[in-house]
Amino acid sequence: MNISGNTIFVPGSTSGIGLALALALKARGNTVIIGGRRTDLLEKVAAEHPDIDTVTIDTADPASIASAAAQVLAKHPDLNVLVTMAGIMRVEDWHRPESFLDSAEATVTTNLLGPIRLIAAFIEHLRAQPDATIMTVSSGLAFTPLKVTPSYNASKAAIHMLSESLRLQLADTSVKVVELEPPAVRTALMPGQETSEFAMPLDEFVSEVVALIEAQPDAREIQVERVKFLRYGEARGDYDQVVATLNAADPHGK
Repeated sequence: MNISGNTIFVPGSTSGIGLALALALKARGNTVIIGGRRTDLLEKVAAEHPDIDTVTIDTADPASIASAAAQVLAKHPDLNVLVTMAGIMRVEDWHRPESFLDSAEATVTTNLLGPIRLIAAFIEHLRAQPDATIMTVSSGLAFTPLKVTPSYNASKAAIHMLSESLRLQLADTSVKVVELEPPAVRTALMPGQETSEFAMPLDEFVSEVVALIEAQPDAREIQVERVKFLRYGEARGDYDQVVATLNAADPHGK
């Protein structure tokens, strides 16, 4: 993915990593469209950043995805980058189904079915572009589990394997697949995470991500240094220690 000259749609970007990354990419010379469920946040973004387009989208709703995709492509026919940013993370207790099933289903719907449906809505258009990118968003928890968020971990592990598989399938097209793998980042994804000393400051994370995209335009995975502890535990042979360290250090980390 080139760092500039793109037209980028970032659904799930009215706050947190999504908004910060969208603004950073805009500053690097890209046309950026932000998507989200909450119209009040979209209006706030539009008022503060009039050079950024906005569209209402609920990535848990197939009809909303279809409607938003039609709006975005009608207004931005040169769209060439899709960032599947939207996601939720919830603490779950799997001892009893009544305490986790609704949460698990919502998490899978948003974190896995949402990106699948987004890609389905845009893939034919992206394939027609001379240079296109799908950026998926997994997590360090795709590779090392946090015990209190089973469905989140599983959904992000699925995103990792989906990314690996799509990269193989789409190798005969102009569409690149790059996977962004955040560590814990100071956002409102989980209660207390915005002020967690364990989590990486948001501005530092986004700055490093943009630098990596610029330095490695053909990268398959975007990994800041902080995530490599989680990403490569099995490869290093210290997976059990990584799991123990993560779960002892931060019960609510991303």
